[in-house]
Amino acid sequence: MHKNPLEIQHWTADDFRRHPFDKVILPLGSLENHGWHMPYGTDALTAHTFALDIAARLPGTAVLPLVNYGMSHHYKDFPIAASLAPETMTAIIRDILTSMWEHGIHKVLIFNGHDGNIAPIEIAARAVKVAHSEMRIIAMNDWWNLVADMVPTDFFEVWKGSGHAGEAETSIGLEMFPELCKPELAAGVVPDLPPYLDIKWKFNELTNTGASGDPTRGTAEKGKEMRRVVVETVVKLLLEMEESGWDYRSDAVK
Repeated sequence: MHKNPLEIQHWTADDFRRHPFDKVILPLGSLENHGWHMPYGTDALTAHTFALDIAARLPGTAVLPLVNYGMSHHYKDFPIAASLAPETMTAIIRDILTSMWEHGIHKVLIFNGHDGNIAPIEIAARAVKVAHSEMRIIAMNDWWNLVADMVPTDFFEVWKGSGHAGEAETSIGLEMFPELCKPELAAGVVPDLPPYLDIKWKFNELTNTGASGDPTRGTAEKGKEMRRVVVETVVKLLLEMEESGWDYRSDAVK
């Protein structure tokens, strides 16, 4: 097996003794249907790749083993979805963060690839932060929204690139793991959802293909630019955090 110096599971205790790190990235994914054209592990593969990209540009950073499962109950009508209960996902995240604290690693970036993990991340991270105030926990909950904010308004062709295995996600897959994608089978549905209101849907209420949005508009070229935007933005922000020692507190009013 090729040893990746960024991945903690490839290290020995001797490696850590010689080259200690003080920051880790925790990638979170899922195992669920992504239409006819994308792999079940799309969210996990994406989060893991982004984590490695970011760690490679942030000295003193290692990547924790990927959590391949997520809270995917809302996708279970399209086989195959291997879902964790919300409280299980919350406990996994909380326990990993607590383990880092126990070993003196107090700077953690959670890089999430799946919408169903956002609530468990919030609950777990808040609990650990309250219990251990010295922890510095940053969550990249939704890289897809970062992309939507950072690219030109005409970058995406349909529904602002949104969707599960839609234009944006298909594009990132064609950039990161094209050998696992079948773009010739892409088919999605653009649902009629109101702005501002967060409807708690089950996915089969939105589409009959396992994909939403328009994956036929996805391209590797778009994916390459999306990957650049996410990595450069997150690295820039984290380097700024490094300059301040991850101290984001403002001076108290006197």
